[in-house]
Amino acid sequence: MLTQYSMGQNPWWIMTLGDLARPAFPEGRNAIPRGTVRKGSCGVEGDAGSTVPRRQLGRYLRQLREQRGITVKSAAEHLECSIQKVWRIEKGAVPVRGPDVKVLCQFYEASGEMAEALAGLARETKARGWWQSYGDVVPEWFELYVGLEASAARIRKFEPALIPGLLQARAYMEAVIAAEQPTMTPSDREDRIALKLERQGLLARHFPPPPRLEVIVFEGVLWAAPDIPGAMAQQLWHLLKANELPHASVRVLPFAAGPHRASAAGAFTILEFPPGDSAKGEPPTVYSESLTGALYLDKPKELERYEEAWSDLAERALDQQQSGELIRRVVKELNERE
Repeated sequence: MLTQYSMGQNPWWIMTLGDLARPAFPEGRNAIPRGTVRKGSCGVEGDAGSTVPRRQLGRYLRQLREQRGITVKSAAEHLECSIQKVWRIEKGAVPVRGPDVKVLCQFYEASGEMAEALAGLARETKARGWWQSYGDVVPEWFELYVGLEASAARIRKFEPALIPGLLQARAYMEAVIAAEQPTMTPSDREDRIALKLERQGLLARHFPPPPRLEVIVFEGVLWAAPDIPGAMAQQLWHLLKANELPHASVRVLPFAAGPHRASAAGAFTILEFPPGDSAKGEPPTVYSESLTGALYLDKPKELERYEEAWSDLAERALDQQQSGELIRRVVKELNERE
């Protein structure tokens, strides 16, 4: 049952989370950039699990395969597995066994040192992230995002329909989950809420520093109130408080902005990662979610299009002060209605 919430309840940004263990990253002896696997999760101190090493390993294996002009189909046949498995390995979607990495490296004619370095990185792909304790509540395609989010140094979000999960208050969160999954059991709903609250902890962590969060929401989102007395007013006060954080900004795209370059794109997130010790660290990633899955885009052309869309949104959106004034006007009107 959804209940009424007052604005006097403890907000998400003062929640305290326990420490989470960090897996050790092995000493690479080849071109593996040391320092790209960082301590950092949605807790005060913790880890991003195996997500970043999986992506790194997949990227190196794909580069080796392409350098030799070998197709995914040929790699799958040599590994005696499906084409889908090779594709998922290269996308960083699954952990990888060391022996499989060595077989692929031999097939790709990689040096012995490279093969050993990648086999060492493969051991890191089996580390469990904190979110995996939530089981089926976290869709497989969303697990990768949670790990990337925990590793990011900068997160930019455009939301045309909802308050972003990282900034949702409890009552609003309950209403969103109930609308998206009306048949979900109360137990699973509570697990989903706990997962979101855990993710929000990354904004309050001490080490590594919290990511820079930049959010642009469409003005219509502010008026789309759930049918719970006081819930939307509480949610909008959360946004105002978030705007007071030194590492966060919430801006509103007003109705008057008209059509823009992200009109056809829908909601999207751009994730940027801390630089490693090498010149080329983990590349930025665009995340775009649908009802049944998600896209993870990191090719230069794809990133360029979304950077252009973000720049257009940033030019059209109100600044933080103007956004705050608009949010306060909406809160006042919502309170008068109730």
